[in-house]
Amino acid sequence: MKIYTKTGDDGTTGLVGGTRLPKHDLRIDCYGTVDELNSYLGLVRDQAISKDSKTALLKIQEQLFIIGALLATDPEKLKDDSKRKRLGIPFLKGESITFLEAQIDAMNATLPALTHFILPGGHQTVSFCHIARCICRRAERNVSKLNVEQPTQPELLIYLNRLSDFLFVLARKLSNELEAEELKWIPNKTT
Repeated sequence: MKIYTKTGDDGTTGLVGGTRLPKHDLRIDCYGTVDELNSYLGLVRDQAISKDSKTALLKIQEQLFIIGALLATDPEKLKDDSKRKRLGIPFLKGESITFLEAQIDAMNATLPALTHFILPGGHQTVSFCHIARCICRRAERNVSKLNVEQPTQPELLIYLNRLSDFLFVLARKLSNELEAEELKWIPNKTT
């Protein structure tokens, strides 16, 4: 199989189901941003972090592939359940959101109470996690905008919203595990 097809040389790309769109289309930006997020999560997972964090991130990466597939599929094909199944595109399940919430609660239970805003940083691994969180927020904003024009599965927005919360708490957990200083932002503090 050739990697290059030359079909995108005109500035368009194909959705699952055959529809072609300009590469700058909001739908393409949505799944491209989810792909970028997935890549950053791989970078976080490749760091020296706990096995349970690596396992959770791997599960999340698999869910992001489902989200990407849903966004990369012609929405008309998703309306018909038999067409969607024939294309092999699963829906995102509510259990995925419950998983994130359970992970957040478990991590939060081990951390000191949050009393201030936190400046991203303190350790390279923590910074990677914060970058992933910001990319997740961008993906959420893009999908929210797309949802106004072309309704998406409601769980997509919920999942991305919860995932950014997960990544914030994971960054705090990693700071704790790596014994990195958590810098609190204090308004009007002179340095």
